[in-house]
Amino acid sequence: MKSNTIWKLNKEKLKEKQMKNTLVDLNNYLFESIERITDDDLTDEQLEKEIKRSDAVQKIAKTIIENGHLALNARKHIDDQGGGQKVDLPMLGITSENK
Repeated sequence: MKSNTIWKLNKEKLKEKQMKNTLVDLNNYLFESIERITDDDLTDEQLEKEIKRSDAVQKIAKTIIENGHLALNARKHIDDQGGGQKVDLPMLGITSENK
């Protein structure tokens, strides 16, 4: 019974740490990175670690944003051709489930 409770707690923590896959989620994560870097309580070592992490996140985020831009341009092109209602773009939060 106790192990079930521990599993439940670990499962909840895992859910909290899972990355989402929309540009809104990315935007939120980037602002969280800014908050971590500007934390006045960080030691020099912790700040250096956060700066390195933020640099890596920024590079990945740039690629994700470029992919989102490509997906949006593709959606615009498809809309121009009259077939946009059938196309899902989950990374932009556009799916047939939320139309």
